[in-house]
Amino acid sequence: MNLHIKNGRVIDPANGIDAVQDLFIADGRIAAVGSAPDGFANATVIDAAGLVVAPGLVDLSARLREPGFEYRTTLESEMQAAMQGGVTTLVCPPDTDPVLDEPGLVEMLKHRARNLHQANVHPLGALTVGLKGKALTEMAELTEAGCIGFAQAEAPITDTTVLLRALQYANTFGYTVWLRPQDPYIGFGGVAHSGPLASRLGLSGVPVMSETIALHTIFELVRSTGARVHLCRISSAAALELIRTAKAEGLPVTCDVGVHHLHMTDADIGFFDPNARLTPPLRSQRDREAIRAAVADGTVDAVCSDHTPVDDDEKLLPFAEASPGATGLELLLALMLKWADEQGGALSDAIARVTCDAARTAGLDAGSLAPGAHADVVLFDPHARWKVAPEALASQGKHTPFLGYELAGQVRATIVGGKLAYRR
Repeated sequence: MNLHIKNGRVIDPANGIDAVQDLFIADGRIAAVGSAPDGFANATVIDAAGLVVAPGLVDLSARLREPGFEYRTTLESEMQAAMQGGVTTLVCPPDTDPVLDEPGLVEMLKHRARNLHQANVHPLGALTVGLKGKALTEMAELTEAGCIGFAQAEAPITDTTVLLRALQYANTFGYTVWLRPQDPYIGFGGVAHSGPLASRLGLSGVPVMSETIALHTIFELVRSTGARVHLCRISSAAALELIRTAKAEGLPVTCDVGVHHLHMTDADIGFFDPNARLTPPLRSQRDREAIRAAVADGTVDAVCSDHTPVDDDEKLLPFAEASPGATGLELLLALMLKWADEQGGALSDAIARVTCDAARTAGLDAGSLAPGAHADVVLFDPHARWKVAPEALASQGKHTPFLGYELAGQVRATIVGGKLAYRR
């Protein structure tokens, strides 16, 4: 199906485009931007007047909960949430049940996702068998099955020798290891940022040093092995300063932050609101401001939704007992627009962090509207306001600390592989 998207404001940060132009799609790929290519005919016309036309969003951390956690959500519901959020490419952590440590499980997940004809799903394979931090997985076989990297999700490796061997092996074959820096012992069992608020509320804390100590270890191992490491969901100013220094040194590291941490602090826990129970925890205002600045200056390579849907039975509990996590697929775009508006930044910078920058970080062919690129496109109204409410979310996970917020930025259409997958 050929598509002609006319009168829209095309923003393609990867190619430096920000102008009202037409976009032409043929055979599942971008055919041209501006003028119709030769022989372009029989197209379905979409009038995008007043809308932004941008590459589909690339989300570096979205838990779809399959296999094993279908009681929380289903692949169908979360893929629909992705479409409503304009997210056309998803990277999935390996902490499913069973863990993604066998090629067959990876192939099954990709097959299920492919049959839904919606977002492109790229799994991360488990770095160690069962995420137990002992034996390395068969990375070559998992890569052949479709894994784009290897991670431990929230399971730290307590034996540093195992992590060293994993990085040595990964570097030999050019694989990327995705790690969330967290010391396995400091802050273990903590539920909130260590600080005055956690003390007043009587909540066990997770100190910033849990993140920075782990980073020091990772950087030493990277220096030794040369392995490429992506650091997931950084949460503190101190950690960002270490990463800034490591990048200046030339270490092959990248990082992302969760979009919740771009806006909220530990004060948003309020009176023990379990919707604000996240991993890593919401930190201080100083940390939040440092994250905002690091996203603006490029220290942070990408922003992810950290989509972790949790059902009522596990969320509607006392704060310390509630499962951490929040839905985020449908909020990622609007919260990036909110960041750009509050920072006085360019809309193209906000879009870049969740399109071409995220795709480049993950090594994916996505996030661009260049002729010949896969036609993954989102059309959204940057001024349309909507209220975050359970009934407004397609995800089965209805819990987010942004419930009740009114946000600007609503997706009107999502195109995947040249096909109209969602239209509002």
